[in-house]
Amino acid sequence: MGILLGVIFHFIGGFASGSFYMPFKKVKGWHWESFWIIGGIFSWLIVPPLAAYLTIPDFAEIIRASSTQVLGTTFLMGLLWGVGGLMYGLGVRYLGMSLGNSVILGFCSAFGALIPAFYYQYAGTAGKENQTIGFMFHNSGGQWVLIGVLVCILGIIICGKAGMMKEKNLSVEAQQSSVQEFSLVKGLIIATISGILSAFFNFGIEAGKPMAEIANANWQLLHPGQGNFLFQNNVIFVVILWGGLTTNFIWCMILNARNKSFGDYTDKKKPLANNYLFSALAGTTWFLQFFFYGMGESKMGNGASSWILHMSFIILVANMWGIVLKEWKGVKRQTKLTIALGIFTIILSVCIVGYGNSLPK
Repeated sequence: MGILLGVIFHFIGGFASGSFYMPFKKVKGWHWESFWIIGGIFSWLIVPPLAAYLTIPDFAEIIRASSTQVLGTTFLMGLLWGVGGLMYGLGVRYLGMSLGNSVILGFCSAFGALIPAFYYQYAGTAGKENQTIGFMFHNSGGQWVLIGVLVCILGIIICGKAGMMKEKNLSVEAQQSSVQEFSLVKGLIIATISGILSAFFNFGIEAGKPMAEIANANWQLLHPGQGNFLFQNNVIFVVILWGGLTTNFIWCMILNARNKSFGDYTDKKKPLANNYLFSALAGTTWFLQFFFYGMGESKMGNGASSWILHMSFIILVANMWGIVLKEWKGVKRQTKLTIALGIFTIILSVCIVGYGNSLPK
């Protein structure tokens, strides 16, 4: 039952993440950096501590009592993830919901599954010996996980091929009617970097695990025999997202200055109330992905299975929105079959990784 609940929570989180960019499409007259940072303030500064306050008693005290190493490493992972998150927005901007999410999250899935394994290999963290990259190479379950990662990368390559076919199929006007600023080369470069750096969020959860363990222990004292605390990871998200806010805030302010777009926030000629509302909705929806990810992870564990399952649901939902937005309208049948094959391959990789993690270690 716990595993089933974990899958359901990951699906809800994946739906939130795959859908969060939709409200941004309702923002009118603002530059990208303006609506991105307003949404980000809700995603990374306002909603996470509110969620922690509502679910974890004395969460701020847990953060204050944590070691400098735990806080520093978790924040650093948030900074690196923040660069990936920033480029995620740009990747979707240039590639669209369907192709952008498939490429970005494919990379994110693969590296998110592998980064903790490399860390445990060289940091020698106690109790994690069966999660190192060396152990994975010599264990049948780990080998299946690695095969799944390779299949995931193959799926990304196929999706990239579909993007190139789309570019050849459509005129510039047709491309821009479905994705306003479509740019394959620029988008693929940004998406690749974004996918790699976005995976650091998974490692940030591992780095901040001592905080979650305290929250879990405190809850279990009050609720003996009831298993793990469903919301234990909410305290970690507060610190990780400080890092994400730092990166994104600095870059968006630079863009505001460069593009002379500071006036967006107060220009009464623009629909300010709607723009703030939809940006806040997008940011809040974005955070819900990790709120439910934390719940799913508490049921399934923070191995490769949780991370890639979460990513696969996002890819499915994002591609659903890509169909709704008609991002592949007007392309040849072969191109549609290619993107479908790429998505199927990425989902297959999830099944392989899940199988590998189900085997004895």
